[in-house]
Amino acid sequence: MIKRYETEEIRNIFSEEHKMKVWVIVEQAVARVQEELGIIPKGLSQRLEKIKIDPKRVDEIEKITNHDVIAFLEAVREKIGKEEGRWLHFGMTSYDLVDTAWGLILRDGLNIILQDVSKLLKILRKLALKYRKTPQIGRTHGIFAQPITFGYKINSWYQEVLRARDRMNQALKEISFGKLSGAVGSYTILKPDIEKRVMKKLNLQPEPVSTQVIPRDRHAYLLTVLVLYGCAIERIATEIRNLSRSEIGEVSEPFTRGQKGSSAMPHKQNPITCERVCGLVKVLRGYLIPAFENINLWHERDLTNSSVERVIIPDAFHIVHYTTMKMLWVLENLRVYPERMMENIKNSLGLYASQNLMNRLIEKGMSRKTAYDLVQKLSFKAMEEKRHLKKIAEEDNEIKKYLNSEDIDRVFELKWFLRNIL
Repeated sequence: MIKRYETEEIRNIFSEEHKMKVWVIVEQAVARVQEELGIIPKGLSQRLEKIKIDPKRVDEIEKITNHDVIAFLEAVREKIGKEEGRWLHFGMTSYDLVDTAWGLILRDGLNIILQDVSKLLKILRKLALKYRKTPQIGRTHGIFAQPITFGYKINSWYQEVLRARDRMNQALKEISFGKLSGAVGSYTILKPDIEKRVMKKLNLQPEPVSTQVIPRDRHAYLLTVLVLYGCAIERIATEIRNLSRSEIGEVSEPFTRGQKGSSAMPHKQNPITCERVCGLVKVLRGYLIPAFENINLWHERDLTNSSVERVIIPDAFHIVHYTTMKMLWVLENLRVYPERMMENIKNSLGLYASQNLMNRLIEKGMSRKTAYDLVQKLSFKAMEEKRHLKKIAEEDNEIKKYLNSEDIDRVFELKWFLRNIL
């Protein structure tokens, strides 16, 4: 990920330094269990507690070995010496180390995201309550529809993010697995009991049936959950962008002191943060296809997943965390204009009540088709003449046969439309 869209927390989690640290943790856990069972002599696990591996040294060795795990192991042996070093990685294959470490890294990264998603939920909940009685015109297909409240709209965002968090918690369980089952997953050297003991120390679950790798449907599920969450915050950002349009003007994202909106037009206050969120979610969705492609590997494994995951998984975590932090800032400082919302309700010329007017006519005895056609004709007339539908209804002779002035007043009463969501 380019630095512009990185976050420090995710950068640290996916850094080479942290990966080397986690690889040492996994090797140490394996050594400790093997020492406890008398498989290897004591001493290795204690030596591994005190070492720190420099990724630059691993890179130097990898230029010769052309194998990153072997390069890592040689760098470790340089630190601990030949005696303990000969027992390092005993009975293991590379992906016993790599995939078990992935489980730890992904779990920690997802926990970081979950913490900030919880903050986002708190802000959404607060805003939903604050504006739960603030009337706003609802729109379908971009056209005036019926009144809602702004708080009700925000509650819709809240509920979607809440579902996304639930999915993330499920993905956390789904990804918290490791393996120690060897070259083809058949426990040729190390027994299943060793795997269970090691995973318990690492607070991971042993993969029930692995090949040389943990099945990649787990990783595809994780990416799917992250993308669904991304789509949730993209929906929020898109709505804020739409509502901030000049002709709507009901909300706007923060505009900081000294900020500039355009190099040519000094008046511009563009919703650039929400636009950035929407743009990055487009990239995030693009990672779904390679994640699903990774599920299908040859026989007990091939290497086509590895290069893909080195790109899409850290980038996906960066995008999700970065966009979350941006939406936190936008929503914490969101500018809301209730007066403009009411003005737009008035600008709808009462068309929001067309269904209610039709239904009242039906209740008074008019056929549905006749009522629909009549109200449609009157609504179009209201738009053409730029007059309120209520006035036009009061003047219409057909309407007068079925509804008196008090009936018509009730048809257009705003509180009636909001009675079930306040």
